[in-house]
Amino acid sequence: QKAIIQTMITRLVAARHLGRTAAQQAARRANNSALLMPRNSHPSSLIHRSLASTAPAENLASSTESITTKRFQPTPQRKYEYFQNVDITTEGVAIIKFDCPKSVNTISFAVKDEAKQLWKNEIESSDRVKAVVFGSAKPSMFIAGADIFDIKSIENKQELVPLIQDGLEFFQHMRSKGVPMVCAIDGPALGGGLEWALWCDYRICTDNPKTKLGLPEVKLGLLPGFGGTQNLHKIVGLQAAMDMMLTGKDIRPHKAKKMGLVDLVVAPASLEQVAVDSAIGLANGSLKAKRKPKSWMNYFIEDTSMGRSMMWGKVNEMVQKQTQGNYPAPKAIIETVQYGLSNPSERFKHEREEFANLAATPESEALIGIFDGMTQMKKHSFGKDAALPVKNVAVLGAGLMGAGIAQVSAEKGFGVLLKDRDDASVGRGLSYMQDNWKKKLSRKRMTQYQYNINSSSVTPLTETAPRHFKNADLIIEAVFEDLSLKQRIVAEMEEACREDTIFATNTSAIPIADIAQGAKRPENIIGMHYFSPVPQMPLLEIIPHEGTSDKAKATAFEVGTKQGKTCIIVKDVPGFYVNRCLGPFLVEVAALIRDGVPLEKLDQAMKNFGMPVGPVTLADEVGIDVTSHVARFLSNADLGTRMDGGNIAVMENMIAKGWLGKKSGKGFYSYKGKKKTLNPEINGYLKEFVERDLGLDEKEIQNRIVSRFVNEAAKCLEDDIIENPVVGDIGLVFGTGFAPFRGGPFRYLDQTGADKYVDMMNSFTEKYGAQFEPCQLLKDYAASGKKFHN
Repeated sequence: QKAIIQTMITRLVAARHLGRTAAQQAARRANNSALLMPRNSHPSSLIHRSLASTAPAENLASSTESITTKRFQPTPQRKYEYFQNVDITTEGVAIIKFDCPKSVNTISFAVKDEAKQLWKNEIESSDRVKAVVFGSAKPSMFIAGADIFDIKSIENKQELVPLIQDGLEFFQHMRSKGVPMVCAIDGPALGGGLEWALWCDYRICTDNPKTKLGLPEVKLGLLPGFGGTQNLHKIVGLQAAMDMMLTGKDIRPHKAKKMGLVDLVVAPASLEQVAVDSAIGLANGSLKAKRKPKSWMNYFIEDTSMGRSMMWGKVNEMVQKQTQGNYPAPKAIIETVQYGLSNPSERFKHEREEFANLAATPESEALIGIFDGMTQMKKHSFGKDAALPVKNVAVLGAGLMGAGIAQVSAEKGFGVLLKDRDDASVGRGLSYMQDNWKKKLSRKRMTQYQYNINSSSVTPLTETAPRHFKNADLIIEAVFEDLSLKQRIVAEMEEACREDTIFATNTSAIPIADIAQGAKRPENIIGMHYFSPVPQMPLLEIIPHEGTSDKAKATAFEVGTKQGKTCIIVKDVPGFYVNRCLGPFLVEVAALIRDGVPLEKLDQAMKNFGMPVGPVTLADEVGIDVTSHVARFLSNADLGTRMDGGNIAVMENMIAKGWLGKKSGKGFYSYKGKKKTLNPEINGYLKEFVERDLGLDEKEIQNRIVSRFVNEAAKCLEDDIIENPVVGDIGLVFGTGFAPFRGGPFRYLDQTGADKYVDMMNSFTEKYGAQFEPCQLLKDYAASGKKFHN
């Protein structure tokens, strides 16, 4: 028995990474990209591979999708607004197809109400109906999730309880007819869409690359509210169900079949016929829905009191480790499942009550705010036809940054030219891409066909000649941070490319206007600032200079969006937006070292605030040389006293010692394999920089660091470096790892209160110096009581 228990514990630790919300995944990835050097990558060890699990905006329906501009008028050809007319086959199979007015199908309270009416009119009293198939009239789109606008529009979240109850009772009412229900899934079945499918007797999905199944509610600080917490584990088992709900991960078709989430996987062209045939078989008894049998190990873990006790202990331990207690939704999901197992008659009631409680939390409000912000960032304001159509992208520089840009471009269907100075350099870039694609292939995240297509889309080059570049629509330069080199490349490309070709430079520091100086076509030049490693990082800063045309802006935005990036447009100033905010942050870390705060206490304080890693660990992960470069550059820029307070020589002197961080094996910490310990020489080294020991508590440490960060974000808004608070929140959450459950700096200010925050900063100004002086915009909001978000 002891051996069995040990095996179970090992399996749980190794195989189940539970409690990792998408917001945390995004934050951890973002924090690793905080400091930018285009040719260097940030360590991938702390970066989760799925891009925020393709980010919440793709997993749940946008609030904008819920707005109907015209009042629906039924006709005989179209009786329902959200469904096509019901078709009943000669065998008695009723085919019900979702067909919402917007581009995606979503579950809303309006859909629920119309579904009830449709069921009553077409199914409930019909003797003809022997089985029901639910499908979609939209290709590659089953149901994208719940309509978040419904939740946002209700001020008192307890009013959600009866609305959810009404929906759940409708599901139960459908089942009471006693006819088999089959769900035919092509495209996403997420959130409420998968919950609908879970109420059916049989689920069939297609092998369409766009087909994915999941319950991503945790990403918005919520839990599945239409029976998902109670129905899922009956189908796939407790371990798999908790993994799905606590991570919000997408399940692809063949994995769904293997785990028992779906019964069949078919080609899209066969879906409807197979679904109808399956419904007929279920109705006449020739087909039985089979549940995947449990192994003896899974039986012990999930169905014995000892196994469950150990499983829940491990799940709670992992959730606490991953969330630091900052996200209430994972804990609520665990408790709701446990409650349902112990109180089956009350399980659905408890679920909807917990949903309403979570919907009222500031954490959910913040995460929904991020989701809405990402949705807004999918569109630009330069006009529908402003962008140059881009088929071919040329990437100059095949280092980790350039190769990453080439990779995401090829994966999204662009033809790619990858150029560097010699065969060896280009070869390293190609190897980087091939290695990444082989990993995806081995993990079944990419088909062999797609691997071949991606590989054949990239053409390596070592020379600049018009015959190569005449068909390039967009050039993305990713070479060293050298102004004269970048200007020379602009001149070469203007000679080799068409007059309408857009030239984008990937720089972390050099003003775009300087790069465009002397160019023949400066209106075509723009900054596209990627974060490393490019394949994992979701953010892209787009930086036009004053003479950049709308065509160039729109082109850069649309290409970045197609590459899978969340694009924010920022002003051409030193540090742009993300790095500009990090400058004062870095200086304050040095100031806290001066004031006697131990390194490990610094790191833990910021992790407890909600950052994925502490600032000291971050500096080591990114590289002491890179961190020092950014701090020094911004100290010599235009931030004035806002870069005062700390001695950044603390990092510069470390470079001379060869302490470059993790990449050299020693920085603030020492690294041996995966083991990290405090550098045994670091405390002795830091003595010359420690001037006093103020005995600061954790709250003051957090407030000193975060206030420098937040104040600079507000100053960027004041100076029109960013367009609005939404851009500011998205930029720092996905660019620096700003605690996602706080929603970004501006939502954090709203929740804290600008007046209280200004009072705190004023007290710091008196205590520590002018670097804490709140910007005028913060003072104005404090005086007026305004909020940055409605």
